[in-house]
Amino acid sequence: MTNSTILLARHGLNREDRFSKTHVAFLTDSILQYPVEDWSDRRLIEWIQQVPFNDLPGREAMLDPSTNDLPYQSFDPYIRGIVRWLNSLDIATLSCCDGHGRGRASVTLKQLPSLEQWQMLNLALPHQMTMHLTRLTLQLDYRKSGFSSLLSLAERLYRLSEDRSYLHTLQLEQFKHRLLIWLDIPGVSKRERLVAMHLRNHLKSSTDFPYTDKQGNVLATIQCGVGPTVLLSAHMDTFESKDEHRTIFEDGTTLRSSSGTLGADDRAGITAILEVVDRVQNTNFSGTLKLAFTVQEEIGCRGAAGIDPAFIQDVDAAIVVDRRGTRDIVTACRNLIPFCPSNFGSLFEEAGRLAGMPDWQTTTNGGSSDAKVFSDFGIPSVNLSVGYMHEHTEHETVDYAATFETVALIESVLHHQLIPLRT
Repeated sequence: MTNSTILLARHGLNREDRFSKTHVAFLTDSILQYPVEDWSDRRLIEWIQQVPFNDLPGREAMLDPSTNDLPYQSFDPYIRGIVRWLNSLDIATLSCCDGHGRGRASVTLKQLPSLEQWQMLNLALPHQMTMHLTRLTLQLDYRKSGFSSLLSLAERLYRLSEDRSYLHTLQLEQFKHRLLIWLDIPGVSKRERLVAMHLRNHLKSSTDFPYTDKQGNVLATIQCGVGPTVLLSAHMDTFESKDEHRTIFEDGTTLRSSSGTLGADDRAGITAILEVVDRVQNTNFSGTLKLAFTVQEEIGCRGAAGIDPAFIQDVDAAIVVDRRGTRDIVTACRNLIPFCPSNFGSLFEEAGRLAGMPDWQTTTNGGSSDAKVFSDFGIPSVNLSVGYMHEHTEHETVDYAATFETVALIESVLHHQLIPLRT
């Protein structure tokens, strides 16, 4: 898409409008006489305000977009795009207000959005903007994100109206922000208390029976019907303390720290598991998920070794999310100590194929990890790649798109019910 196409879309305009007979069409037909490629949002708003229109209702008029043309120019400047593309996405609107810079905008809808539409709106929401639905009024709070975030929301809604595959881009961006939050929380070995506190607060609303065992591990359960019990695990501690003054840089989908280790080992694993927790209810998984966020993995897997034995006694399989690189399914330590039977690793290869990722492959060349500890308890275990590289060094990076692919693999394992009951 060209810059001018996106600029117009942010304000509810489309070059194709000139072929229709609406109020928007006349406005677009006029604006196409001008070279808008280098225009700013502010300049476009000012130009629109100068276009004369007759017989348009005022801002407070309630209009049914299925029977009336949208009174484009009478809308508040920063809400026009949102209204236009909501209607294009079959989320019919009746009235709107951009909040006049006070931090809260609103759009009244003709009817409640469907679950799919609501999920799509949440994904389209710019970072730090919040959204609530009160009866039929969509409340948009942009006090933290800024006035222009309303235009960003309009742009995202336009992209969705043009191509629904843009949803994946939005999902990936949302996942990146979740990862950045966890990367920002300090928690070197033996000082994981702050990480544990954030995890407990998060798990209160999304899991059953969250608690901390005597070792300091944060544990929780999610009941999803009758079937196998699957343990998802990542460790809370980082190799070294986080530099408080660092900056995280982004190159494509790769993140790195300006100084010191990034901490993606294993905050990427934590983020991936929490994403699975949010998505598992939309899968066909029937069974029990158990979550174990362990302490002191970096100094000898002490948290996993001292885990509450009652918590893991009924576990049929363990999936540890703490392997460098991409698309490795680690089934043994240094080619010598197996974590599971060979056919157990092949279940994950099959899950990769079913998810359109056939290059997930088993390897026995893994290191010591919590997967080894769980296998010592008699639990078939694997350790999955989660996208980080050069861990324990100042050159550490993480490809969050690869981390998100690990989420897709685990989701495929659960959805296709590939984990057998342990005999």
